[in-house]
Amino acid sequence: MKVADAMTPASELVTVSLPGSRDDALEYLQERQFSSVPVVRDGEDGERYRGLVSRDDLIEHPDEDDLAMLLREVPTTTADASLHDLAELMLETDARRVPVVDDGDDGSLAGIVTITDVIRALAREEVGTEAVVGDLCASAINTTYTGTPLPVAEREIGLAEVPYTVVLDDDAEMAGVLTEPDIVAVAQIVEGEEDAGISMAGDDEDWKWERIKAVGSRYVPTRNVEFPEEPVSNYMTADVVTVSKRKSAVEAAQLMISNDIEQIPVVGGGDLVGVLRDVHLLEAV
Repeated sequence: MKVADAMTPASELVTVSLPGSRDDALEYLQERQFSSVPVVRDGEDGERYRGLVSRDDLIEHPDEDDLAMLLREVPTTTADASLHDLAELMLETDARRVPVVDDGDDGSLAGIVTITDVIRALAREEVGTEAVVGDLCASAINTTYTGTPLPVAEREIGLAEVPYTVVLDDDAEMAGVLTEPDIVAVAQIVEGEEDAGISMAGDDEDWKWERIKAVGSRYVPTRNVEFPEEPVSNYMTADVVTVSKRKSAVEAAQLMISNDIEQIPVVGGGDLVGVLRDVHLLEAV
């Protein structure tokens, strides 16, 4: 199977253009709940691909307005590459969305192929595999407590470098799952002023992280990424889809596609024993 068979062609893509602002990308990511958005620049010969802006970039750099400064270079592929080679590229580079560019030197964007596209091909049994969930899932599980303030859970997810956390109740039982898209959906950029003094500002503000340098005893503008301080139980998905280790990779892929999710807790004997992420299924392609 070729990338061309799985990708979304450029004609169907929503992109953001240079010059542009962070708000252009943030609005797109909040509405579509994607992890990144392709950025193009108009030229005499049409649009040219310039890079991706991810939701992590926007959250980690709240003081940067210029879209061009938020761009990141990512690997690209071509339409005639195999889906197996694409899966290997995604695993090697930790890429969730790979721009598809024309073979020529003009750098035009032919489309985008995502992990979801690969998982969809697996779910449709267009990729042959005998792998089962137990061969692919991770036994290490990122967790948080139902009463954890949402901003703290966001930092936990960032520090764990995974896009989810399994939420545990008072009995240490799984109560739900909180994901990065859940958090991005309620993120806000708030502008204000802080007295810089002679040290870093924001030391007395719980659950808030800021970008400000000490510049003497005067007020300076700040930009904060803020999240509601309510507990994660208000934002998590409580009706959790689970899977057993004995299920096939194809069945797990079908669950992900039909439920529009990127990870599935793995259970055995009623206990939480692991997590299967969509990136793990790339090893089955």
